[in-house]
Amino acid sequence: MQTLTRADLMPLETYAIEREGFRARALAHKRTRRLALGDHVTLLFEDRLTVQYQVQEMLRIERIFEPGAIQAELDAYNPLVPGGRDLRATMLIEYPEAGQRRAALARLGGIEHRAFAEVEGVHRATTHADEDLDRSVGDRTAAVHFLRFAFAPAQIAALKDGAGLALGIDDPRMPLRIDVPAGTRTSLLRDFD
Repeated sequence: MQTLTRADLMPLETYAIEREGFRARALAHKRTRRLALGDHVTLLFEDRLTVQYQVQEMLRIERIFEPGAIQAELDAYNPLVPGGRDLRATMLIEYPEAGQRRAALARLGGIEHRAFAEVEGVHRATTHADEDLDRSVGDRTAAVHFLRFAFAPAQIAALKDGAGLALGIDDPRMPLRIDVPAGTRTSLLRDFD
């Protein structure tokens, strides 16, 4: 999947006119790429459209129109666009109450490194967490992480042939596993070349 360039973005004036329709399309698309692993962990699978929407919104909110500043936004968000042999996700650790969230984050250091994607009959993909910046320090972790699940050619072939896909966390502090529903699976398969 190709990363975004400035040519892929709408100028601020055009985005103001097109925003309502573009936003509706992007949010509907994002719903098919959102997966709750349990009560407190959600994976938001990113792709070219989700990243374009995020960049367009940042440019709009910050009123960014200078070429260098636009490129800086693209440089910040393009690493979330899948590379054709991987899935990329934002992992959110969510608790409704601030005190509960603080306590959970204080005890879940490194949990992001225990996330997995497993292809039925072909084992697990290689998981990379927070390649840009370590977000866990000691026993403490952050509420947001960036994951990249790298798949071998045999795993991609098995998925395309109908093998099941499961995602989860392999950690006794928060053991989670879910079989990816059909609609989400179909959306994610489009990330592979």
